[in-house]
Amino acid sequence: SVRVRIPTAMAMASGTRTFSIDYSHDRFLKDGAPFQYISGSVHYFRIPRAYWKDRLLKMYMTGLNAAQVYVPWNFHETIQGVYNFTGDRDLEHFLDLANRTGLFVILRPGPYICAEWEMGGLPAWLLQKPNIMVRTADPDYLQAVNDWLAVLLPKVKPWLYGNGGNILSVQVENEYGSYFACDYNYMRHLRALFRYFLGDDTILFTTDGNTNREMTCGTLQGLYATIDFGTDTNASVAFDRQRRFEPRGPLVNSEFYTGWLDHWGEQHAHVDTEKVSNMLGEMLSMGASVNMYMFEGGTNFGYWNGAYRSVVTSYDYNAPLSEAGDPTDKLLAIREVIKKFRDIPLGPMPPATPKFAYGFVAMKKVGIATLLDTISPQGPVKSQHLLTFEEMKQYYGYMLYRTKLPRMVSDPTPLISPLNGIHDRAYISINGMYLGFLERDTQLVINVTGQEGDQMDVLVENMGRVNFGSKINDFKGLVSNLILGGDVLTDWQIYSLDIDGTIAGGWPHSGVKQHQPGMMSNSTEGPAFYMGMLEPTGFAWDTFLKLRGWTKGQVWINGVNLGRYWPQRGPQQTLYVPGPLLSSSQPNNITVLELEGAPVDTRVVFLDRAQLDSTMGTS
Repeated sequence: SVRVRIPTAMAMASGTRTFSIDYSHDRFLKDGAPFQYISGSVHYFRIPRAYWKDRLLKMYMTGLNAAQVYVPWNFHETIQGVYNFTGDRDLEHFLDLANRTGLFVILRPGPYICAEWEMGGLPAWLLQKPNIMVRTADPDYLQAVNDWLAVLLPKVKPWLYGNGGNILSVQVENEYGSYFACDYNYMRHLRALFRYFLGDDTILFTTDGNTNREMTCGTLQGLYATIDFGTDTNASVAFDRQRRFEPRGPLVNSEFYTGWLDHWGEQHAHVDTEKVSNMLGEMLSMGASVNMYMFEGGTNFGYWNGAYRSVVTSYDYNAPLSEAGDPTDKLLAIREVIKKFRDIPLGPMPPATPKFAYGFVAMKKVGIATLLDTISPQGPVKSQHLLTFEEMKQYYGYMLYRTKLPRMVSDPTPLISPLNGIHDRAYISINGMYLGFLERDTQLVINVTGQEGDQMDVLVENMGRVNFGSKINDFKGLVSNLILGGDVLTDWQIYSLDIDGTIAGGWPHSGVKQHQPGMMSNSTEGPAFYMGMLEPTGFAWDTFLKLRGWTKGQVWINGVNLGRYWPQRGPQQTLYVPGPLLSSSQPNNITVLELEGAPVDTRVVFLDRAQLDSTMGTS
């Protein structure tokens, strides 16, 4: 039996609740009265469940009347046919909290969402069919979409406004006009699916960028066309473009950019507060409905960041609520603008969550003889040729490729990936000695020496799949041959590494007796695990982890994957640690996988504030 959570407002007779478009007066009508929404984007999948209520309440107290919410398909169906809507994935609980808080919802269920999220929300298992054409009428893709929406949309239907819930409108696909395919049959298929599951009265809409090409390929009759743009655009000119494609109906900016995303190696994004508040006021005075993207960005925990140039772990976005959900000057300025257009709730803004600088924690290298047996208990797959992550059915994280040198290599000899087949970084060792890395697009060759039969290990990191554009079929691992001098390397042992499952099970802290100092090299170079413990303090407050002097890697706290760190490349220098991840009464396990080289001083430090820009100092 399927358990349906009934929206709290369901008691109202559903016949009396309507949300519609009044084309003759260019506006929305809610229960027959004119309605303008002032919304903010918030991603439940980037915020710990324990903080959902806090973030929604802060949005409500700013004066918003709606929240715009994406649904990432790959977050709920990581393994084909296995659906997860529990815990941090409990979409209906999030909708319920928004409803109880007094916020309507603009839902964006995809199936593609972009959102700087891994593969734009599409599940990597789609790539099991290597030549699949995602986001088109490819029958294999459509079948997967049909199966997914047949699970998702019935969950959503009770939450539609007309059914007593709080969902006012539902987006079909996302910014489709930015995609090269321009396949109207695909969009027609989606329109039919959404209508079938959600009924004829639901407002279905599209969102596209502010160009004729994007609006042409992204819009479809029967789907209300909206536009997105930021402070670098003239609002009147942009809305004129919406009018060309949607001559009558409300003006809508579905993504008004309050900030922007960060890539590794760039400066932290900044969008001027005064420009945001001035333009918001201008659009609201035109009668437009506006959604601010983002209102709170949150965090790309684990491996969920998108790429082409890899997106950093923080999704702070320079948004009105910080990554940790704290009100900013930008939020207060936005609140002052909204006051001019609608009554905003009385009472104080909920405060920032408390932060604490827990200080330094010593980390020691984990040296165990059976490391590979521990994190890859099933052992290797033997293959003459290289296999991708997708062929190995390991979609995220890390895999190890192992072979032997085919001959004596006395002089430094180039190991090369001639077809740019490193997706995305490969850490090379010979007989356990770290030599360096190869990196997609930038570092395609490294020199190697060694004896015939020496063991070569290539640890490959998936840094997140492309989330936007034509290269979204982003296979991971060693996707083309590695060549040593003139030899194509063959006879591989390929290990899927279940690092996350092993650490979630308590390793390495639970297996201290296995640590064999005699098996451990003192070198801090190359991939290695480090472990430490943050002693309990009697409280569990938010904090920020800094790995000063460390190079690049991944961090887990109490078995939860916080995400990637890369202070050397920046800009992000700290990782957000939500208080609910910490124990106030038990020691907190910290595990670090450093990929290139740890500092001599292998301590980490917990600070009481974020440092998201390399230029903010080195404290």
